[in-house]
Amino acid sequence: MAIGGVMWVEKHRPRELGEIAGQGDIVGSLEALAARPGEMPHLLLAGSPGTGKTTAAVCLCRRVLGDAWRDHALELNASDERGIAMVRERVKTFSRYAAMGGVPFRVIILDEADEMTSDAQTALRRIIEDTARHCRFIIIANNLSRIIEPIQSRCAVFRFTAVPEEAIRARLAHIAKKEGAKAAAGGIDAILEASGGDLRHAVNMLQVAASLPGGITAENARAAAGLTAESRLDEVLRLALAGKVSQARERTIEMLRVNGLSGADILRGINAAVNRAAPERAEELVRAISEYDYRILVGASPEIQLSAMLYELGAIAGKK
Repeated sequence: MAIGGVMWVEKHRPRELGEIAGQGDIVGSLEALAARPGEMPHLLLAGSPGTGKTTAAVCLCRRVLGDAWRDHALELNASDERGIAMVRERVKTFSRYAAMGGVPFRVIILDEADEMTSDAQTALRRIIEDTARHCRFIIIANNLSRIIEPIQSRCAVFRFTAVPEEAIRARLAHIAKKEGAKAAAGGIDAILEASGGDLRHAVNMLQVAASLPGGITAENARAAAGLTAESRLDEVLRLALAGKVSQARERTIEMLRVNGLSGADILRGINAAVNRAAPERAEELVRAISEYDYRILVGASPEIQLSAMLYELGAIAGKK
């Protein structure tokens, strides 16, 4: 069983609202909204990574829009396209046209909307108002406080909490059984301890542990926790310093989009990787990392800044 190939976190992503783990009250409320789509408001789903926000949004679209939901729903990651141009061009263009084919409205899912600039959020507020008759927005954020109040007031807000351990345990056991992976005593417990209520992270660790000799043991689970973060960031650093920045960027974007690591998490990990490797010009490398850490802290796009950082690290390592 290899780490590569289809990622279990995607293969086993819930397709129905009732399959979402650990968010019973929210699922019940969304089920009620789906039963009366004509009364469905704009939604704001907030909470820490790996708690089911994006999955809930997609499942709700499937329920309300039916088999053709992809034709009537637009998914955007706002951390990739943070500026006002994205709001004015892509969102406004899509929301301009009324739904057809028997669906009640079109849906725009804006993931990581808390990474949008204030100007972009202000523009979004106007579009929400102008298109309310034939379009619904599902806005997703890790940090609710970074969403401007005029948007919050126009949405029904659902706060997702960390997934309870027993819900994670049950989901991991289900996936392991489906994949034919053996889970030894203590293996799942070790994953639970490292997951911090992040189900996506737990599933990623499960897949890595299952690929190691001996399967899902406590030892392999602890190793998986490192393989899903520490060793992967070591690899990103090695690639960047070797001038293979495109490959380093691909792995970094995967950690952002699929594994749910934040830009700050990745920067801290790259800094730790520099300390472990102690490469030449380490001082310059750390100084560059600190600059990009500050840029992300004050609101710059994590994806753009991480890409720029990797190119700068490669340039520093390539100096003669």
